[in-house]
Amino acid sequence: MDKLFVQNIISMYGAKGKQWLENLPEIIERKEEFWQISALKSLGNHSYNYVLSGLQNEKAVVLKLNPDNKTLNIEAKALKAFAGFGVVALLDQMDDALLLECAVPGNSLKNYWPKREGEAIRIACKAMEKLHQAPCPQEGVFPSIDEWLAPLDKEWDIPAVYLKKASGLKESLLKTRNETRLLHGDLHHDNILAHGEDWLLIDPKGVLGEQAYEVTTFIRNPMPALLDSEKALAILQNRIEMMAALLELDRQRIYKWCFVQTILSWIWNLEDGLDTAYFRQLATIFYSLLPRQA
Repeated sequence: MDKLFVQNIISMYGAKGKQWLENLPEIIERKEEFWQISALKSLGNHSYNYVLSGLQNEKAVVLKLNPDNKTLNIEAKALKAFAGFGVVALLDQMDDALLLECAVPGNSLKNYWPKREGEAIRIACKAMEKLHQAPCPQEGVFPSIDEWLAPLDKEWDIPAVYLKKASGLKESLLKTRNETRLLHGDLHHDNILAHGEDWLLIDPKGVLGEQAYEVTTFIRNPMPALLDSEKALAILQNRIEMMAALLELDRQRIYKWCFVQTILSWIWNLEDGLDTAYFRQLATIFYSLLPRQA
């Protein structure tokens, strides 16, 4: 089992996570029997979920497992809300497992990095346009971006100048938004998979916010390869400019959201006991790119 995956699970869930890891072979066997799945194999490169592919009645499926039932239930709810708008289909669910449609061939958009950068941006934007046509659910079904951003107003082991700026920008952006959509919430390269001649999205979080927020996760990925590039700054700027044009979004709002979302991600990693070096480096870059009047 991937060492990073084990570390992530134990860091996030403690003793509960450790016990879940020990029980994982038995959990997989039970799901395999219940759903009558054959040829199960790990998809590898796990981060926070254990994911396997297999066959059910000769049809390719994906089995997704996580020690936190709440996390899986939220994803299931988001998949249902986005059904028909470019996400994988939710075939069935239990409290501790999801049975999903398998994208075929299933290669992620990360394979386009770095040589097919422009093409990857266009594919991502097209997927977002389709996704954001999903009806916006009634209030209370999904969290709002306001709720996600609440931690920015607390004290963290982050430079005060960054926290103050992020908190101020957050308030300004929320007050001046003119639209609300149901967003994926974590739409990066590895969550965009090839499916025939098209692309399907996986792992939606489900959050209500504006489209300019949605592009931020894609812009700063793949991690950490992007910041290892000598052209990282130019790549980030080009992505912002190109996505603003393709999606007809306010480019300055994207610059601001990129900084705010980077600080939020830094906070999330602090909460989960995960490495924060990437976000520290990224915050420095996005801070330097903020519009002067921000």
